[in-house]
Amino acid sequence: MNRTHRGAASTAVLVVLLSLLSGCGAASSERNTLTVLAAASLTESFREIGDEFTKRNPDVDIRFNFQGSSLLAEQIRQGSGGDVFASANTDMMAKVRRADALAGDPHTFATNRLTIVVPPGNPAGVESFADLTDSDTSVVLCAPQVPCGSATEQVESVSGVRLDPVSEESDVKDVLHKVVAGEADAGLVYVTDASSAGEEVEAIDFPASDEVTNEYPIARLAEAEHPELAGRFVEFVRGERGQRILGDYGFGAP
Repeated sequence: MNRTHRGAASTAVLVVLLSLLSGCGAASSERNTLTVLAAASLTESFREIGDEFTKRNPDVDIRFNFQGSSLLAEQIRQGSGGDVFASANTDMMAKVRRADALAGDPHTFATNRLTIVVPPGNPAGVESFADLTDSDTSVVLCAPQVPCGSATEQVESVSGVRLDPVSEESDVKDVLHKVVAGEADAGLVYVTDASSAGEEVEAIDFPASDEVTNEYPIARLAEAEHPELAGRFVEFVRGERGQRILGDYGFGAP
């Protein structure tokens, strides 16, 4: 073969190789992004669940939107995009369902309950739910319209003790952060949030909390961009691995 023919052949081979490489790159870039709207109290557990899910589905990226369930429910009702909704109580899920924004029935996948959190050393000396009424003790709670606030109202009804908070927050993480930052002597959060905070807070259980349990439902949204993937994620959360992760973070079984 003369030099001209060899050069033409080399060029042809190079073009084919570049074409193949380009094709491989295009195929690897074909990824799907699953948008999951989840209650703030699910932040740590769902991040781990998301990591496990993407290991099994390497072509999937998960974008989480963690906020108070009431805010998420309103976003969905107003047409905000998303594939999956996981709420911290059944009331918020019911609102989304009444707006015809669900695809199928929701399923309860976990339960949770409240506990008192105080800064390390418990400087205010809180020992019971009734101690939160002390005028010298600053208490921060969730706002009544969000699930942890609704649960607080139920605890107040069960115990007969009414609280006078210095502030009411839009989600349970904000309550936790105020206690961690030393901006309050005590707060009411879920046991899972107290657990996730580790040594940054001390948790104080109280009897009335055992009588008020939040059920966490999950469902695929009607306008899901990736309905098949959304269904797979819901099933993963409800499955053995998802349930084990939730249990590790302190959630109760459904």
